[in-house]
Amino acid sequence: MAPAEVRIAVAGDADSIARLFTDFNREFGEPTPERGLVAERIADHIERAHSTFLLAGEGPDGFAQLRYRASLYIAGLEAHLQELYVVPALRGEGIGRALLEAALREAREAGAGYIDLGTGDDDTAARALYESAGFSNCEGDPGGPVMYVYEREL
Repeated sequence: MAPAEVRIAVAGDADSIARLFTDFNREFGEPTPERGLVAERIADHIERAHSTFLLAGEGPDGFAQLRYRASLYIAGLEAHLQELYVVPALRGEGIGRALLEAALREAREAGAGYIDLGTGDDDTAARALYESAGFSNCEGDPGGPVMYVYEREL
């Protein structure tokens, strides 16, 4: 099977990305804003270059969202893989891996020297994908201390 074709999204893709985003959140029981509002925010992110969105497949069948920040730890940018989602019926077909590889390439091309992401402890398929691509949930190397992600509303 040929790998999924991945492309950088444009503002006109906002509705398709919003559909995938809301499906993603519903699948995992996460609250999500109304789809039209999500589409507006996605278009704004694309137009203002706050995020880079990648789309895979013709449906599209999956998406990834990259965000960047300046760093004091490295000379380049740090990238954050904010989202990576593949429609359930097409999981295991290589779409997630194609999106992840494209995200890594895109981050390197943007000048990032580091990338991080978060995923749930129970999302074993995603964890296996990330670990197979060299990601670790330990600081420095697999023998380092386990890292936690904390969050709160402001």
